[in-house]
Formats: sequence, structure tokens, C-alpha cells
Amino acid sequence: MDGAGRPARSKRSQGSQADLKAAAIGALVLLREWLGRRRVRAARPSLEREPPRGLIAWIENHFPRRAGIAATVLILLASTGYGVVKGGHFDAFCEALSDSRNALANSAGFRITAVAINGRKQLSQDEVLAIGGVNGRSSLLFLDAAAVRDRLKANSWIADATVLKLYPGRLQIDIVERTAFALWQENGKLSVIADDGAVLEPPVPGPYVARRFLSLPLVVGKGAETRARDFLALLARYPQVQSVTKAAILVGERRWNLRTKDGLDIRLPENDVGNALAALSKLDREERLFSKDIVAVDMRLPDRLVVQLSDEAAKAREELFKDKKSKKKAGEA
Repeated sequence: MDGAGRPARSKRSQGSQADLKAAAIGALVLLREWLGRRRVRAARPSLEREPPRGLIAWIENHFPRRAGIAATVLILLASTGYGVVKGGHFDAFCEALSDSRNALANSAGFRITAVAINGRKQLSQDEVLAIGGVNGRSSLLFLDAAAVRDRLKANSWIADATVLKLYPGRLQIDIVERTAFALWQENGKLSVIADDGAVLEPPVPGPYVARRFLSLPLVVGKGAETRARDFLALLARYPQVQSVTKAAILVGERRWNLRTKDGLDIRLPENDVGNALAALSKLDREERLFSKDIVAVDMRLPDRLVVQLSDEAAKAREELFKDKKSKKKAGEA
């Protein structure tokens, strides 16, 4: 206790009271500063926004917030797309996107590392891949096997095709090629055709064709490409006539003429062609018809065969008749 009879305060209790007093004073100071700042803010003049009018007011009332940002983005995208299409860059843009996508797939392990092509005879491996649209940038992951097959079948040389994707990096293509059947000439242009008349090689001006097709039979004229299979099959039954034939010419899409290697023209009838060929074969076997000095044989009339002599043969024949006639007159005298 102290001298006045009161309980004595320890030094620790005196220190605690001093701390409480200091904290209270600090709180009052902070409260005064906060209230002062609010008075300053309240005293600042505020700029009031004028209410929008007309179209702007209607847009703000009927469209959600941030619709303007979305509209701006859409306008920019539309302008970019229009510029790409109008400038003729759409295909290049799509190709760039495809290349980027394939590059990612290739880096992930789906690069085409092995290609097997079965059934090709006329086409090379590079030609088959080019026709199918497969190149060094293609990835197996994004390769459309159905689209590759459709592109292959669209080629005149390929009758059917099968495309298999063998993950992670093998591609197998099986094709069935058409067979070159004949050469077809029309309007001075020469084409290679299949037995169904499909053009396998595009027509080229003049008598020019790849060396490997030179041994094919030649048909000439409009419509000859679709009728060649049946006529050449009939001609093959008479090898004596077939062996000397250089070209089969369809006339008026109705009947055939034959042009031999020696330049002889044989005019076949429109009907009963088989019998006419049989008669030709017999005449050559018995009379050596194809070795005679003639330029044309006309078989269009059913009851007769007309032979046209060459100019030299006709002149020699005429002179022979004159000699015979003069000798006959001399004998009568």
C-alpha cells in the first residue's frame, strides 16, 4: 500500500494505462483525418454527364452493355474477311491455316513417314500423290482420306481407289488403273482413250503422242471413241484385214471406212459389216486384193464391189485397151 492507505500500483499496470491512452489518441487523430478527406471530396465540383439523345439514347436503352465492343470486333473481322476474299487471297489464307495445323500435328508425331502405292502402271508415285493432294507438309492426323480418294477417282486414268491411314505415320493407297485401249483423232487432235471411250491423255494438236502409245490402234472421227471397242473387236476376227489396217474412220457417226498402211481406202457398208470384212479377207487371200494397184474399194452397195484404180494403173489399163483395139483393127484389115 502507499502512504495514503491506497493499494500500491505496480509499474506494469502504470505502463499498460499509458499504452491505452496513446492508442486512443492515435485513433482520434486518424478519425479526424478521414473526416477531413471526406469534406474535401464533397467540396469538389462534379462533372455531370448530359443525358444522351436520339439514336444514342435508343441504343443504350435497347442494347446490353459492351455490345458496342462486340459490334466493333465483328465489323473488324468482317472487313478482314471481305478484304481476303475480294483480294483473291482466300485460297492462300486457307492453305496457310492448313499448313499451320499440319505443322502442329507433324511436330506431335503424326508426320507421314512411309507411303505405299499399289496398282499403278502408267502413273508414277509422285503423280499419284500430286493427284491426291498429298505433299511433304501433309500430316496423317488431318489428312482427309475420303477427299483424297475422290480426287484420285476424278482422274481419268484411275477407275477406283482406296486410301488407308495407318497411325502414326503410314499411308497406303490402292488404285485400279484404266488401260489405254486406242488412239482417237478428231479435228486434228490426238487423244489416248480407254475401252469405254474415256479420254486418258488430254488431246494434243498434231500427230504427237507418247512413244509407249504408238502401237495402239487408231480411230478417227466424231463419236469414234465410244464405238471403237465394238468395231475393233469385230475387226480382230479378221486378222488378214486387221494386219494391214492403219486407221478406222467413222463417217457421219454411221459407218466405218478403213485406211490401210499402203493408203488404200475401204468403204464399208453401214450394215452387215462382218460379212463385208469376211469378203475382203477372202478376196485378199485368193486375189491378193491389197497388193494390187488400187486406191479405193467401195463395198457400200450390197450387190456389188467397186474398185478404183490408181492414176497410173488407170492410164496403163487405158493404153492396154488401145493396143488391143488397134491390133484387132489391124487383124480385121
